[in-house]
Amino acid sequence: MKRNSSLFVSILVVLTLLLTACSGGNKEKAGNKSETTEPKAGGTLIYGRGADSIGLDPINITDGESIRVTHNIFETLFVYDDKLKLQPKLAESHKVSEDGLTWTLTLKKGVKFQDGTDFNADAVVFNFDRWMDPQNPYHKGDFPYYPFLYGGFKGDPNHKIASVKAVDESTVEITLTEKTAPFLSYLAIPMFGIASPDAIKKYGDKFYEHPVGTGPFKFESWSRNDKVVLKKNENYYVDGQPYLDEMIFRVIPDNSSRLTALQSGEVDIIDGLNPDDADTIKANSQLSLIKRPSFNTGFMVFNTQMAPFDNVKVRQAINMAINKQELIDAFYNGYAEVAKNPFPSSLWGYNDAIEDYKYDVEAAKKLLAEAGFPDGFKTELWTMSNPRPYLPQPLKIAEAMQANLKAIGIDAEIKTYEWATYLQKTGEGEHPMALYGWTGVMADPDNFLFPNLSNTNIEKPASNRAFYNNEEFTMLLQQARTTFNQDERINLYKQAQEIFHQDAPWVTIGHTTPPMGLAGYVKGFKAHPMENDNFAEVYLTN
Repeated sequence: MKRNSSLFVSILVVLTLLLTACSGGNKEKAGNKSETTEPKAGGTLIYGRGADSIGLDPINITDGESIRVTHNIFETLFVYDDKLKLQPKLAESHKVSEDGLTWTLTLKKGVKFQDGTDFNADAVVFNFDRWMDPQNPYHKGDFPYYPFLYGGFKGDPNHKIASVKAVDESTVEITLTEKTAPFLSYLAIPMFGIASPDAIKKYGDKFYEHPVGTGPFKFESWSRNDKVVLKKNENYYVDGQPYLDEMIFRVIPDNSSRLTALQSGEVDIIDGLNPDDADTIKANSQLSLIKRPSFNTGFMVFNTQMAPFDNVKVRQAINMAINKQELIDAFYNGYAEVAKNPFPSSLWGYNDAIEDYKYDVEAAKKLLAEAGFPDGFKTELWTMSNPRPYLPQPLKIAEAMQANLKAIGIDAEIKTYEWATYLQKTGEGEHPMALYGWTGVMADPDNFLFPNLSNTNIEKPASNRAFYNNEEFTMLLQQARTTFNQDERINLYKQAQEIFHQDAPWVTIGHTTPPMGLAGYVKGFKAHPMENDNFAEVYLTN
C-alpha cells in the first residue's frame, strides 16, 4: 500500500498548489511555473524504476510502485500540497456538522472521467459503496487500506461510515458513526482515487488492468515486469495540461543499470539510486540531481508472534547490536539520518525526548543471555531484492546487519525475494525478521502508526508485519483518531512512541532524502515528499 500513511511537516520542495479558477468551459488555468522557460507540449517521458507495479486499481494496492502510476491516472477528493497541507482536488470545499459526524463535500463541476463519463456525486457514492460493502458486486480484492481507516467494512461492528449519499449532482454527504479527526486526510490518500463507475462495471475484477480515473494521464498498456504506458488525457480539466504526450514507467531492477540507462538517454528520470551514484550524476553537466524531501522510515521488523522474537529482551538486544550510524554512513552517502522513532521528526507529534538504543555489543550479549540465549541462535533475515526509497541498497544493508548479529551470537541466514512475492510472504507472517519501510501517504502520525503497528491489522494478509499486539498502544491510536484537539493528539502519539520504544517491535534504521536523477531537458518536475509527483506539469525541452 500503495501500498502502499503518520500525518505532517515542514519540507523543502516546490509544488504547484491549487488549480486556479475556471476559464471558459470546464478547463482550469494552470498555476504559475517555477521554470523560466515556456512549457513545451509533446514528447515521451520514460521513468526508470526498480520494480513493477503490483496492480493499477488504487483501492487494492499499498506499494509505492503501484501508487507511482495510479497517482497519474486517478485523482482524490483532497490532496496534499508541497508543505503537506490539505487542499481541495476533486472536492472544492467541505463543512462538518457541530457533532463532528456529518461531512458535506462540494464537488468540482465539469470534470470528466477518461472514458468520457461524468464525475459527479453519484460517482463518489458508487466508489464508496464499492469500497465499503463486501456484498457489492464490484468489491473484488482485499481493499487493504479501507478497513484499518474505517474500522472494518459495512456490517462490521466497528465500521465508522453510517452512510454516503448524493444530496445533488455536486454535493456528497458522508455521515460517520464516531468523530474521526483525520477524516479529510483519508480522502487525500492515493488509494482512494475516484474511479469511473462505468469502467468498473465494464471490466469487473480485471479493472486493475484497465484503470480509468480523472487524472492527467490515461492508461494505455502494461507489459508485466517491463513497462506501463500512459497517454495524455486530452480532456483533462486543467487548461493546457498535461504537456507530455506519453509517459512510460520502465522496470530496470539493477541500480547501476538504471543509472547507465539515464546516462545513455534510454530513460529520462530514475529513482532508486545507489547513494554513491549521486556523485556521478552531479558531475555530469547533462544530468540533474534532486533530493526527495524525507517522509519515510526504513526499518527491520521482528515477527513478534514467532519465537524467539516474542521475547522483548531478544528484540531489545538486537536493537543494541545494530550499528545504525554505521549503516547510514556506509550505504546512504549522506542522504539519510538515523531513525529512533517510527516516523520522521518533520511530522508533528514526534517524541524527541525518547533516547535511542545505544549501540553496545556487550550489553546486547548480556540481555540476550537474560532472555535465555547465552549462545545466541539461528534464524533468517529477509530482504527485498529491489531498492526502495527508504532502503537504497537492501542486500548490502542486510549483510551489514547480519555481521552485527553475528557479533552477539545470532547466525542469520539472508533470504531475498522479488517485491510482489516479498509483500505477499511477509503479509502472511512467514518471516522471522524482515527489512521493510514506509513512505507516508498522509501527513498525520496515524498513517505511519496505525497500518504498521495497530493490533487491528494483524489478520493475514497483515499490514502490521511485526504482528505487534499491544492493546494499550492500539487504544492510544484509536483515541487519537477520535480527538479533534491537536495538543491532545500530540500527547497521545508521544505516549504511543514510548510504548513502541520499550516493546521494540522494529529496529528503526533511517529516514532518507532519496536522490533522483533527471536528464537536463526534463523541466517542471518537483519531487513530492509523499512521492505523489505531479507529472502534469513536466515537459521536455529536447
